[in-house]
Amino acid sequence: MARYILKRLILIIPILIAVSIAVFLLLSLSPNDPALLILGANASEADLEMFREQHGLNLPLVTQYLNYMSGLLQGDMGTSYKTMQDVSLMIGIRIWNTLILCAGACLLITILGVILGIAMALRQNSFFDNVMRVIVLIFSAMPQFWLGMMLILLLCVHWRLLPPMGDISDFSSMILPWLCTAMGGITVVSRTTRSSMLEIIHQDYIRTARAKGLREKYIVRRHALKNALLPIITVLGRYVGASFGGAVVVENVFSINGIGKMMVDALRQKDIPVVMGSVMISALLMAVVNLITDIAYAYVDPRIKSQYVGKKRKKKTVHVEEGVSAA
Repeated sequence: MARYILKRLILIIPILIAVSIAVFLLLSLSPNDPALLILGANASEADLEMFREQHGLNLPLVTQYLNYMSGLLQGDMGTSYKTMQDVSLMIGIRIWNTLILCAGACLLITILGVILGIAMALRQNSFFDNVMRVIVLIFSAMPQFWLGMMLILLLCVHWRLLPPMGDISDFSSMILPWLCTAMGGITVVSRTTRSSMLEIIHQDYIRTARAKGLREKYIVRRHALKNALLPIITVLGRYVGASFGGAVVVENVFSINGIGKMMVDALRQKDIPVVMGSVMISALLMAVVNLITDIAYAYVDPRIKSQYVGKKRKKKTVHVEEGVSAA
């Protein structure tokens, strides 16, 4: 298992390098001049040239990228063109807001998605199942920004049940951002859980357990859900990682001062160090989530576990046989 984890950890490095190259190239293709956007149209040509020279914008693109990566490897994410603050400090202030948003959304995805999927599977083709499948289908087709606007319009403006702004320190003001971020994941996880549970509960060993008189809750928890976990873990991991991408939209809709909102504000002014730092941190968080998902999948799936354990045992057997032959 340690070998499997090490292999996954090594794969994170080329992923982060590829992300950094792609984002840097996309930013360079933008026709906007950071000096002009930040200093304004009234700035003199001398001031614009000084700004470009100060931040290395007049250097070749490859040199700019290598300079950035060299600083990043030393823990330096650069300085914001706009605020002249250290980017790592700016991210450190805002990252907890993003993590709280994503953690709450992931909790909702896991709890509501799995429970709803199990309830739909146990009541297959019932009125509840049919209605919930239609509702899930409708919400899965809604764009996240539109859903956020509708939630604000109905629950905040029209009915005045919840505050419209996302304040991390106020639980009630975070309900809508959490729900908006989690809705897409809840719909997919519930459908995956339903189909996976339906496949399991029609197996012979489940019928045998029911024939023995075991309670339905015990059968579902001990036998059905345990064997239906593999596809659920895969989908959960994907949407937990995707919640960091969804946070970009939700933070801007609900005015949450997180990494996503900071990145969008920086994009408007082509503040390259802030954009690069935000993207790299988000990519790292998503890579870590995917790593945890892979480890959980390997732990649950005996085929992956046996694959690596089997190789280790095979090597030990070969060494023992060589020792016996030498003797």
